[in-house]
Amino acid sequence: MWWWLATPISLPRAPIDPNAKLLCVSYAPFRDTQTPLQPTTHVSAEQIAEDLAQLAKVTDCVRTYSIENGLDQVPALAGKVGLKVLQGIWLGSNRLKNLTQISTAVRLTKENPGVITALVVGNEVLLRGEMTTNDLAATIRSVKSQVSVPVTYADVWEYWLRNREVYDAVDFVTIHILPYWEDVPVRAKYATAHVDAIRKQMAVAFPGKEILIGETGWPSQGRMRDGALPSRTNQARVVSEILDLAKKENFRVNLIEAYDQPWKRELEGTVGGYWGLFDSVRRAVKYPPGVDISNFPLWKWQMGCGMALSFLVFTAAWLTLRRRPWKPRLASWIAVGTSATTGGILLGVAADKLVYESYGVGGWLLWGALFSAAIASPLLCANALMSGRPLPTFLDLLGPRDDRPRSILTMLLAIALVVTTLVGAKTALGFVFDPRYQDFPFAALTMAVVPFSTLMLLNRPQDGVRPIAEAVFAGLLAGSAIYTGFNEGGNNWQSLWTCAVYGLLALTLWRARAVQILK
Repeated sequence: MWWWLATPISLPRAPIDPNAKLLCVSYAPFRDTQTPLQPTTHVSAEQIAEDLAQLAKVTDCVRTYSIENGLDQVPALAGKVGLKVLQGIWLGSNRLKNLTQISTAVRLTKENPGVITALVVGNEVLLRGEMTTNDLAATIRSVKSQVSVPVTYADVWEYWLRNREVYDAVDFVTIHILPYWEDVPVRAKYATAHVDAIRKQMAVAFPGKEILIGETGWPSQGRMRDGALPSRTNQARVVSEILDLAKKENFRVNLIEAYDQPWKRELEGTVGGYWGLFDSVRRAVKYPPGVDISNFPLWKWQMGCGMALSFLVFTAAWLTLRRRPWKPRLASWIAVGTSATTGGILLGVAADKLVYESYGVGGWLLWGALFSAAIASPLLCANALMSGRPLPTFLDLLGPRDDRPRSILTMLLAIALVVTTLVGAKTALGFVFDPRYQDFPFAALTMAVVPFSTLMLLNRPQDGVRPIAEAVFAGLLAGSAIYTGFNEGGNNWQSLWTCAVYGLLALTLWRARAVQILK
């Protein structure tokens, strides 16, 4: 399975080609916990200079979006390493702040002749609804009267079609085409054709002025949207194909973006932080020329850890039998084998998702708790299967102290079940009420739920009543799974897989029985 998962691809043209520099790439300097969402953040000139020296080796131009947080230092530093700058002016609903942005950008343009080649007055301000079309057009004309370089505005391509008045104010049209973020997401294999079709449509709609693709690219990590899957191989393929198309059709394109930006995950979920050609930590190019590209470059370690977990699950079952010398049913060994194989295959995937999807203390606690339960579940269920013990109920953990089981292993199994159920319910409700940026926890959730379900199937108590807590969670998970499955569509295998696991967990909880104690 891991040989298949890690199968690499080789591309005719690497995204970063040492023999052909990129035309332009979006640049934001923020690293680690640095974020423009915190007004006091200021990136040092040394940090920016280090980035620009690296980027000068792979591109001729960088695009910025603002002059705040130290970004006003970019033009002067870019000039020293031979980079051109598409200088951004961030516009919003705060008029005073807009004027400050404009005056600073105009000054930088005059101070750095030959470096700033154009001003981008506003980025998706119409999309965000923070300015009217008339105000934006007037602002663009005002900036044009103060500088000698071309002036443009950047927005999603649909908003250009809805606000044609802006066309008359700009020197050239800057459009964003992001196939992943389209209202109807586009699969990676069709992304380049989509970009080309939109570019040609815009050229017909706005004749006489150059069409610059100001943002395009593909994320390397994050949740699926319909059939659009973020992955390392998909990102490399899409970027490579778009660059080939731009060279063939002779049009300008700016890739988003130079470096992964962790802070964007606060606004856009996991996927927002992984659009870069360089990673955010080591500042290393993701796809070195001449190296085959795999979605799991560390697959041998991930496979080895999965094999170790599988071995430990069988060992737990065998050690249990040594203490209880009876011959177990064949079905029990099949259940142990199923849990061991499932956990062994998915451990590496779950660990990979844990690293990429955990953001902030809350994120690490949430996904770390589920990952821990996913590792504990097959081990503890193997012991319970061979011991003849049933899956514990919530009452065994949270009920009256005198009624709780004495076995530590039973209590640990109950903790793993409660953690899995709570995290599962939290994520399930997220897909119902705020699904756009939620990650699908299919790997870790499957590792945890499959052993629970096999234990409930084989060692279920015949007597007792259905606990109300388990029944409520079962209903919540089942309802959420049905809604999410329809809402996400049939092309999203991450959604379908996750919904299936929600359904299996719901069935497992519904079949729970608690022994009545008469007093």
